[in-house]
Amino acid sequence: MDRSEMAGHLIRRLHQQSTQIYQAQTQAAGLDLTSVQFAALDAINQQPDTDQATLAANISFDRATIGGVIDRLEQKGLVQRVVSEQDRRARQLRLTTEGEHLLAASRPVVEALQADILAALSPTERASFLALAHKALGLD
Repeated sequence: MDRSEMAGHLIRRLHQQSTQIYQAQTQAAGLDLTSVQFAALDAINQQPDTDQATLAANISFDRATIGGVIDRLEQKGLVQRVVSEQDRRARQLRLTTEGEHLLAASRPVVEALQADILAALSPTERASFLALAHKALGLD
């Protein structure tokens, strides 16, 4: 089987293309935010006071490495870890004001670059691709 017919190879190449487009366009917009950091900020914004394990599950990221992502977001002043009132051992995540502003500034850029990731597809093909990707991931 030719690798150009292998789903894994094509998915890896599409991921590389997605990452390159994301990095180029966010840097051009003056944003210092990786795609995982954006996903984390967006998820924390949607579910404030979540813990790291829940955040990792929500963005489909490895629980072992989400701590490093949160560390970097905290160092940038975008996220706070707050001691839970229900469980003093647990830390809840909240966006800082700066985090809210950066998320608001980055959202239009990230939304706009989505079309560029699949630029070779027509709008109908993009919709079909997204539906099939959801189905392949069991998100239906």
